[in-house]
Amino acid sequence: MNLFERIGERMRNKVRSWLRITPATGQSYNIIERTTREAEVMKAQMWYRGDADELFQFFHQASDADGIKGSFWGSVPADGSVRKIHSGLPAIIADTVAYIVKSDMDCIKAPPEWDDMKDEVSKQGFVETVGQAIITALVDGDGAFRIKVTDNEYPQLEFINGLRCEFDDDDSVIICTEYGYNNRSYLLREVYSENRVESHLYDDNDKEISLDTLPELEGLQPVIVFDGDYSLAVPMMFFASPKYAGRGKSIFSGGRSDCFDSLDEVISQWWDAVRQGRVKQYLPESMVPRNPENGSLLPPNSFGNNYITVTAPIVEGVAAKIETVQPEINYDAYASSYMNALLMCLQGIISPATLGIDVGKMSSGEAQREKKDVTGHTRNIVTSVLEQVLPKVIEGLLKTYDNMRGVEPQDREVSVSFGEYGAPDFDSRVETVGKAATYGIMSTETQVDELWGGSQDDEWKAAEVARIKAEKGIMTADEPSVGGGA
Repeated sequence: MNLFERIGERMRNKVRSWLRITPATGQSYNIIERTTREAEVMKAQMWYRGDADELFQFFHQASDADGIKGSFWGSVPADGSVRKIHSGLPAIIADTVAYIVKSDMDCIKAPPEWDDMKDEVSKQGFVETVGQAIITALVDGDGAFRIKVTDNEYPQLEFINGLRCEFDDDDSVIICTEYGYNNRSYLLREVYSENRVESHLYDDNDKEISLDTLPELEGLQPVIVFDGDYSLAVPMMFFASPKYAGRGKSIFSGGRSDCFDSLDEVISQWWDAVRQGRVKQYLPESMVPRNPENGSLLPPNSFGNNYITVTAPIVEGVAAKIETVQPEINYDAYASSYMNALLMCLQGIISPATLGIDVGKMSSGEAQREKKDVTGHTRNIVTSVLEQVLPKVIEGLLKTYDNMRGVEPQDREVSVSFGEYGAPDFDSRVETVGKAATYGIMSTETQVDELWGGSQDDEWKAAEVARIKAEKGIMTADEPSVGGGA
């Protein structure tokens, strides 16, 4: 070590000896939650329902309770001075995602008896029930499929929303149902676990009472035990809540509600400016339209004879006349604000291109596919959950059907698969398959399979392969045997 290095080392040691670091003292913070989980689920349901009057009432009450007055729906006046417009975007998002997933349900591999009962398990049919369950779970955050035994030949399936469900650590599902009888309210809590269902009825004082108190529950047993290793309730959630352990997260949570509120504010202000920006006429009082019956002045309105009365000039030589004024509206600023608010609402959930909105003015096929990446991501999350949940639901329905017939429940292999989202259109497939065939790197069988996919059955594809080979003069013959003389 030379002289300069020794001097530098002594300086570093002195600096370390001079520096005294005192550890930070522990601190605690008290955070007050403004809303409960039930209130957040109700808010998500209000957004999905999309009724402007319901939104106004809900947010006004929520703002009064929470002391928050900054939201558009919670502070805008109700006297008609500002027209409150809801975009309807939350319902469009949930419905579109559910439709993409439901319509992509490609194949359900189950025993033959499933084909006989799949359309009878609910009034809507199995596929439609699953589609509605997807919407409910996306909006509420979670929920549960429930299998019921009724007077029908087959078991019935329904989906219970997140407000009525509770989940225990032992994988039990608790479904709550409210009843009203003799001007009193009652709560039925049904605990669904493997092989059993327990029912408990509580009055409005949270005291457990007999199930026979309500006529609707007459004959319901407190404990029902059945054969088979399965449960009559299967929970489902797509996104885990970071706030409530063991519960799901709504796609409208995480600040999305504020984005919807801002979008509605921009739309309402925009159209209010359009209304206020109509052509205005300044009429001398002598020219104001009058009632032909009594001669009184006709009042102006926003959609008809909108005018402003002015006093006739008294300057000599100046005649009274009608003046027309057209205010200038900055449409570009409103359009920019609308587009930015819209993107904030959609980000992380669904692509604008999926909804038919071209925000980038890009028309190339590659750009459109890039826009749909976020939709595919959301779709894959939903389908991955359904591929695990739906087999349990179908197997539970089949085992319940066995119990209803007095047959010992059997274990069955059930699987659910979904097709490929965002597959190229037919023209693109023809071009791609045609190039591969030209280069001789794809067999005729593979060409037909890639071109038609699951839209045609195997028998049709085999006939198509034979036709193509016959047109090309390709003859097929059985492979000759070795050493197999006559």
